[in-house]
Formats: sequence, C-alpha cells, structure tokens
Amino acid sequence: MHYPTSARAPGLAHDPFKALAVPRPIGWIASVDAHGVPNLAPYSFFNAISDRPPMVMFSSGGTKDSLRNILATGEFTCSIASQALTDAMNLSSAPVAPGVDEFKLAGLDAAPSLLVKPPRVAQAPAAFECKLWKTIELPVPAGKSGVGYTMVIGEVVAVYIDDQYIHDGIVDTGAMRPLARLGYMDYAVVSPESMFTLNRPTASADGQRAEVQPGPWDGVYR
Repeated sequence: MHYPTSARAPGLAHDPFKALAVPRPIGWIASVDAHGVPNLAPYSFFNAISDRPPMVMFSSGGTKDSLRNILATGEFTCSIASQALTDAMNLSSAPVAPGVDEFKLAGLDAAPSLLVKPPRVAQAPAAFECKLWKTIELPVPAGKSGVGYTMVIGEVVAVYIDDQYIHDGIVDTGAMRPLARLGYMDYAVVSPESMFTLNRPTASADGQRAEVQPGPWDGVYR
C-alpha cells in the first residue's frame, strides 16, 4: 500500500497515521483556570523536543480547557501516566464541562508544584513543571473541514521524580512502567522486560568508518 495523505487510505477502516507514529508518550497535562480550578487531560500528541533547555510540546485539537488555561496563565505541568494509573488517565479524558476538576473526577490527588501554580498528579512517578514558550497554529489541510490543531511548546523549569525510582544515580524508567499511546484505542507499557541498551557508534579518525562497542551500554555517552 502506498497512498497520498490527501486521499483516504484504500481498504482501511481508519486513518493509520497514529498507528504508525508509535509509541508516543502521553502528555498528562494539568493547568488551572483564572479562578484557580485545576484541569487535567491526557494528550497523545506529546513529546520532548530539546534538552538544552529542556522543552516539551503537545498539540490540542481545537481550543480545549487545557489550551485556554495555558494561554491565560502561561503555565502547565505534565505528569507521567503509569500502568497503575491507566484507568484514572482514561477517565480524565472525558469531555466534561469547563470548570470540572478532573483530579477529583478521576480520584487523583493534586500535589503542589515547585515553581508553577498548576499541580501535578501526586500518584505519578514523575512530572514536569512548564512555562509556556510559544503556541503555533498548525495548518488545516486544504479542502478539509474541522477544527485545526495548536502546538503548545513549554520550557521545563522543574522536574519531580519519586525517589523510589532512582537507583545508583539513574532513573529506573522500566520500574515506572509508563504508558505509551499507539493507534486506534491501543496502548502499551514500557517495562523492564521490553527495554534494552545500545552503545552509540564511534567514527574513525578519517570519518569514513564506524564501529559499535558490543554488549550493553557501558555508561559512557559518545
């Protein structure tokens, strides 16, 4: 199969794009409105885009509560959704009325942040505190109707990590069992069993050849 994205994928029941761009981290975004009421919602178009400075982005289809709050306050948090929080994450995606506190809706505790007003999910293994850097209106495809997407880019100004997931100076990502979004209604879990390490290749002095040290990562960044 090979088709232009301007046309429907032949013979497929749904657009396969999100089933191919996988796995995607889940951006569990918390914000507060002008009255201080928290909002919490998961976003499947989310990722890190830089580490100097640390920056993350998520995209909102239409002007949802998260986007509206962030535009008004310039702040948000992103908690890591773990396997143990699957049901709560899913429930927080419900299209409830503005002003509804999804923390309470999903039975979650809101923990205070260090540098921003929006709280984080207390039960989450880790979280980012973010200041809005920029929003970008993404184009609506020619000839297509519907609501466009807005990309929200934030600088991470503080990080929370549950100490139980730090071992010998390294974050044990597998032990957190973070959720990943796939296509359709599919999800996956990062686990110790699904993880592996590789050493980065090094180039020869003349830049014409490359080699990789065999075995698991030796702890050296190259």
